[in-house]
Amino acid sequence: MSQHTLQGRTESEVTWYQRRETLKAAAAWIAMGGMPAAMAQSRSNIVDLVGDVLVNGERLVREQIIQTGDQIVSGPASRLVFMLGNAAFHVRQNSQLTVERGRSINTMSLLRLLGGAVVSVFGPSSYRAISTPTLTAGIRGTGVYTEVMAAQGGRTYFCNCYGRVELERAGQNVLSQSVYHQSFWGEAEPKGGRYITPAGAINHTDEELEFLAQLIDQRTAWQIMGKKGIKDGRGFMEPQGEGMHPAYPR
Repeated sequence: MSQHTLQGRTESEVTWYQRRETLKAAAAWIAMGGMPAAMAQSRSNIVDLVGDVLVNGERLVREQIIQTGDQIVSGPASRLVFMLGNAAFHVRQNSQLTVERGRSINTMSLLRLLGGAVVSVFGPSSYRAISTPTLTAGIRGTGVYTEVMAAQGGRTYFCNCYGRVELERAGQNVLSQSVYHQSFWGEAEPKGGRYITPAGAINHTDEELEFLAQLIDQRTAWQIMGKKGIKDGRGFMEPQGEGMHPAYPR
């Protein structure tokens, strides 16, 4: 398994994809034709569900369909893997989010994360975004990890695991282009006058992104390149100096 560093998360939370039931559920999802087949057959877009998850205040069951506009709340020791159009999501325990509608009921325009964490993989499309209380990320095709740190005053941890992302916070903008985990803090209060600052790679694994990418018939950047870099949060395959991070003070 790829190297990973944990900060306020447990090992089981980042190795969820190894569970036999989860692997079986993913294999069945792919064998049944994935999201296009689910849409055509009006069947559930839930790939994996463990524990207590509420959708619009009601307990979620595996047979349901998650739609844009739904409010999702996961409880302790719970998790949810679901698909929406050409995007796949893993919602960690103790998370709260809303998936807002795009051009159709099966197209997301905005994922609003109010608390907790979510791993997301997006296929190519028009502009979509993830927003938290302290960061907004404009996304096209990419894989990302987003976590709101309640114990740190709502500070946001955001990793552009691969792809192109435009970050904005309090009028400050940063363009992220990554092939291997480029990480940021969306600060609740400015640090040295900056609201978007460099971060290390924490709380998520390569395998999580690979698992979700497979669900939408995609591959991560490192799978395509056939190699992995140094997971230091700077976003490159080869070692780089600290100043190469796009949020590094100039």
